[in-house]
Amino acid sequence: MPHIITRIERAAREDVEALSRFGSATIHEAQGRLGALSSRIKPIDRSMSLCGPAFTVESAPRDNIMLQLAIHYAQAGDIIVVSAGEYEEAGSFGDVLGNACVAKGIAGVVTDTGVRDTADLIKLGLPVFSLSVCIRGTVKETLGQVNGNIIVGGQEIRPGDVIRGDADGLVTVRKEDAAEVARKSAAREEAESGYIEAYKSGRTIIDVCNLEAVLKAKGLTTDL
Repeated sequence: MPHIITRIERAAREDVEALSRFGSATIHEAQGRLGALSSRIKPIDRSMSLCGPAFTVESAPRDNIMLQLAIHYAQAGDIIVVSAGEYEEAGSFGDVLGNACVAKGIAGVVTDTGVRDTADLIKLGLPVFSLSVCIRGTVKETLGQVNGNIIVGGQEIRPGDVIRGDADGLVTVRKEDAAEVARKSAAREEAESGYIEAYKSGRTIIDVCNLEAVLKAKGLTTDL
């Protein structure tokens, strides 16, 4: 039966803030190359960036009644994440609903269907990641679920899990792992900064990345 759950356990605010300092690729690598959503879901503008707890909604294809209910119930700082069957030929979200999100303080929208009014959404400044851009209208007919576990972009997303998105893509982090993943992301960034400084000082990639033994084991000599 369709249901709406409005009281959910969200990732701690300080953990969301910590994760927001790192790019999606860094987080993906830091948590063991897990959590990457399909690269088909892209920001409507490359400058868009989002990070927050997921407020999940399951919607029928080409139908946005449940998305509207999700906007009604979501809290400031939430990322609305929509599972709509990976249906590209529908514009289920546009500038009117975008303004409703901004008025509530919703931090972004991720959907596996289409959106429209993208020029206005970009001006509005609401981060929107979608499977497509499509002008086809939607209906308001079929009830679904708000705040159940959903699959979007090939990843299971639970209510309250962290969603981080930027120009490179989207990644999800389980809420109970958020603090640890933030720590691992910081360590990874520190290590990468060290590599960059080593390159600037004149060291080679083979030296910095300890590739000589690996390459020799594969039959490749590094001698010039």
